[in-house]
Amino acid sequence: MYERKIIPNLNCGLDLIGEVLYGKWKIRLLWFINQGHKRPSELQRKIPDASRRVLNIQLKELEEHELVSKTIYPVVPPKVEYNLTMFGESLIPVIGALGQWGDQNEDRLRMLILKRLQGSLNVEEN
Repeated sequence: MYERKIIPNLNCGLDLIGEVLYGKWKIRLLWFINQGHKRPSELQRKIPDASRRVLNIQLKELEEHELVSKTIYPVVPPKVEYNLTMFGESLIPVIGALGQWGDQNEDRLRMLILKRLQGSLNVEEN
């Protein structure tokens, strides 16, 4: 398991939110759970690029940060569902605003990302 070498700064709101939301898929997980995709298999279908293991780790971290709750139903095979907590629901407008900004700047952001990727590919070739 990963062991931290640097203690995070817990005195700044930006650092706190970064600590809670750091992870490639966490924002998308919160968004999709809010949209009604509650089962791990549904979330896997919505985010096919992520491995099941990574999604499970990030869901567990979201649960530890009290943004989602996990319900395990006593049936065979086991059934698991995730729901946003009230705390998690309070993040949805923020995530929506970030998504809207991304949509408004989609062409520019795509161009910049592709330019950077192209630059890193050129460096690897040399």
